[in-house]
Amino acid sequence: MATMPNTMSIKQGLSLWCPQSAALNRIPRVSVPSRSFRRSFVAAASFDNENREYVVVGGGNAAGYAARTFVEHGQANGKLCIVTKEPYAPYERPALTKAYLFPLDKKPARLPGFHTCVGTGGERQTPDWYKEQGIEMLYEDPVTGVDIEKQTLTTNSGKLLKYGTLIIATGCTASRFPEKIGGNLPGVHYIRDVADADSLISSLGKAKKLVIVGGGYIGMEVAAAAVAWKLDTTIIFPEEHLLSRLFTPSLAQKYEQLYQDNGVKFVKGAKIKHLESGPDGRVTAVKLEDGSSIETDTVVIGIGAKPAVSPFDMVGLNNTVGGIEVDGQFRTSIPGIFAIGDVAAFPLKIYNRIARVEHVDHARKSAQHCIKSLLTAHTHTYDYLPYFYSRVFEYEGSSRKVWWQFFGDNVGEAVEVGNFDPKVATFWIDSGKLKGVLLESGSPEEFQLLPKLARSQPSIDKAKLQNASSVEEALEIAQAALKTEAAV
Repeated sequence: MATMPNTMSIKQGLSLWCPQSAALNRIPRVSVPSRSFRRSFVAAASFDNENREYVVVGGGNAAGYAARTFVEHGQANGKLCIVTKEPYAPYERPALTKAYLFPLDKKPARLPGFHTCVGTGGERQTPDWYKEQGIEMLYEDPVTGVDIEKQTLTTNSGKLLKYGTLIIATGCTASRFPEKIGGNLPGVHYIRDVADADSLISSLGKAKKLVIVGGGYIGMEVAAAAVAWKLDTTIIFPEEHLLSRLFTPSLAQKYEQLYQDNGVKFVKGAKIKHLESGPDGRVTAVKLEDGSSIETDTVVIGIGAKPAVSPFDMVGLNNTVGGIEVDGQFRTSIPGIFAIGDVAAFPLKIYNRIARVEHVDHARKSAQHCIKSLLTAHTHTYDYLPYFYSRVFEYEGSSRKVWWQFFGDNVGEAVEVGNFDPKVATFWIDSGKLKGVLLESGSPEEFQLLPKLARSQPSIDKAKLQNASSVEEALEIAQAALKTEAAV
């Protein structure tokens, strides 16, 4: 699931965070334990994990890519332990709101098909892979406490775990409706893990009317899958158009028309009062604040997520963007403790501010950068370029498959080129510089151009873009500006 929090908008003037002291930049890879520590370390009965040198808390994408990086550096076998609340080895989570939700006749995705690291063409890391690599996996047992002084963790089942170096990769949890307005009624769903998706699929198989709350990534992706189920589908959101944190009104209108052509209805600018239930307790309607009511038998809540920082509050939180504050190597203010992925509030070097990015691309890259910095002499500051994408309607029989990519920042004035038949591109220009670009239905070569443009931020002639007769011509203009910039 791809999400871009409000904190990621450049319009939010965030200051760059720096370590509180130079000492924070010299966190040792693994400190040499004291004699008393060594005595407790070898006492096998004292701790419930055999592999204690490195412990990763969390079982999402970041954990999976961290494991691969440990293996690549020969530091996994007998040294790495991963503790996760899920019953599965790390997997590519975006699949859950895309192909996983397809009806059975549309060839839905299922595990082990999308374990990490297949999302980037890497080896599929099944549970057997972790065993073969000597990585200790503790499933279905979330961490509930941490003792920084003793370097121990406690889990929900009562296990006591020891760590030399701790990597926090707990990700996010879905934002929920309060119970008092019906947030926990039967038939109301949230999507964050396989169990959530399985529960929703069970409902979709019996549903007739589906209401999706939220007009962001989850709303758009679930609605596209619901079309394949031939459900009466309505999306409700308080904003004036879809994906308002990224799409311009004009761009959103084009996507909205595509969804409407597939039978999806929209209720915009709406606020929900509560969810109603029938005699059996199951959800039956969504009541809006204007007094109107929308009948339904299944509801999906997709109103964002929040970083899963508990029980690591004492490690150091960022109150502006949320999450655990880290430096350019993902070190927290506590020596030997790191945070990666969705939960990390890190210096976004390219825009000189602190940010938290909820996206699979960042989860992968932050894990790789952190572990490489931990295990080698690598000291480069993480230099991430914001990237978001979505793929929907990718099932057999779909009238049109949709795949867009965005790189950079959506600031300044937007210039849109193309009519969505089949392509459309939006360029964001601020102070004469190209800051961000979104492309729908591009070729592989065109998509490869986008990050180059967003990172270089070339000076560009807005009038030329506005007068471009096609997306291809607009991209040629942008590429020429890129070459001119490089020649200067």
